[in-house]
Amino acid sequence: MTTVIPIRRAPRALGHLDSMESEAVHIFREVAGEFEKPVILFSGGKDSIVMLQG
Repeated sequence: MTTVIPIRRAPRALGHLDSMESEAVHIFREVAGEFEKPVILFSGGKDSIVMLQG
């Protein structure tokens, strides 16, 4: 019988984009938890997302 030992990988450091994504998700969760009906406005541009209370 062969025993399989899983390889443990070191956790990778967050890259710049991963860090920005993590921060954005954190902001969305905070707003969603704080307001009853949050609204997201999006026009298709990468810098044009706005979140407000509806």
